Amino acid sequence: METMLLIGTRKGMWIGRSPDRREWTLTGPHFPMTAVYAACIDTREPGPRLLAGTMNEHFGPQVSWSDDLGETWSSTPEGGIRFPEDTETALEQVWQLTPGTEPGVVWAGTQPSALFRSDDRGETYEIVRALWDHPHRPEWGAGYGGQAIHTIVPDPKDPDAMLVAMSTGGVYRTADAGASWAPSNKGIKAYFFPDPWPEFGQCVHKVAAHPDKPERFYAQNHHGVYRSDDGGDTWTSIADGLPSDFGFPIVVHPSNPDTVYVFPLVADSDRMPPDAKARVWRSDDAGETWRELSDGLPEPFYAAVMRDAFRADDGPAHGLPAGLYLGARDGTVYASADEGATWSQVASHLPDVMSVRAAVLP
Repeated sequence: METMLLIGTRKGMWIGRSPDRREWTLTGPHFPMTAVYAACIDTREPGPRLLAGTMNEHFGPQVSWSDDLGETWSSTPEGGIRFPEDTETALEQVWQLTPGTEPGVVWAGTQPSALFRSDDRGETYEIVRALWDHPHRPEWGAGYGGQAIHTIVPDPKDPDAMLVAMSTGGVYRTADAGASWAPSNKGIKAYFFPDPWPEFGQCVHKVAAHPDKPERFYAQNHHGVYRSDDGGDTWTSIADGLPSDFGFPIVVHPSNPDTVYVFPLVADSDRMPPDAKARVWRSDDAGETWRELSDGLPEPFYAAVMRDAFRADDGPAHGLPAGLYLGARDGTVYASADEGATWSQVASHLPDVMSVRAAVLP
C-alpha cells in the first residue's frame, strides 16, 4: 500500500506519495502558475482517478483528470463546466469536486454559486438548474474569497439527498435529487446582519459528515462551530472549550462520527492561530469537549489553514489509523499518521496551500 497526497496551491499542484505516511516523495508543480482550489482522489471503480479544478489567469478555469496517478492529465476541450447561455454567466472558479453516491457521478461546486453534475467521472458537467434558479440566489453574497459553493455532501445512503454550503448563503439541502432546495440554517448565527438569525445568508465556511451517521453534520461558520443531529434541520453550538470559534476547515474522523477536528484562528479580523501556535483541536464526543493537539506542529506560526486544506484519508478502511493532513498559506504542509497525536512536515516553501486530498491506495 501507499498513500497519495494532492496539494493544491495558488501556483500549481504537488503530488506526494508515501509507503508509511511519514516519509514522502513530492513531484510538481503540476499545472504550474495555475491556482488549484479543488482536488479529488476518486478511488471507485474502474480505478483511481485524480481530479483538479484549476484556474489559469490567462486561459481561465478548467477541470482536469488523470488515470495514471498524475503522470499525464486530460481535460475537456473548451471546458468541462460551462454555464448555459441563458444564464448570462461565466465560470470563475471551481471550488469543490466530490464523488457522488452513484457510480460515475462527480459533483462540482463553483463560483459563482452553482452546483454541477457529471455522469462520466468528471469529464463533462450539467448545471443543477433548480438550485441556480432558486429565488434566494439574487441575495447570496460574496464572502471574502468570492461567492461560491465550497461544500458538497452527498447522502451515502440516499442518492436523492444532498447538502451544499456556500459563502455567503449558508446551507441548502435537497431530498428529491436536486429538483428542489431548502435553506437549512436554523441555529447558525450571522452576527454581521441586523437580524443575526436569518433564514439564509450565513457565511458557512465548511460542513463535514460521516457516512455511518448521515443525519449528523458538523459546521465551521464565520464565527461559530456547530453540530446538527437531525439532518441539518437545526444546529447547536459546540464551540465551548475552543480557544476561538473562528476558522475555516472542519474534519470528521473517517471511522468515528463522534470524532471531529478544527483549526481555530483568533477572529475574522485577526486571522492567525491563537497565541501564534499551530494547533489542531480534537473532540471525541461530538463537540462536547475538546483537547489540543500540538506534538510536531510549529510555533510561532502566523498562517491560516483554509477550508479545504485540512483533510483526513481513508486509512481505517485499509486497517490503518486515520491519517490527517493540513496545509497552510505559508506553503507548509503537515501530516499525522496517528490520528493527530503527532505531526511531521511534508513540505515547506510551497506557494500558499488552498486544498489537500489524501487516499490510501492498495
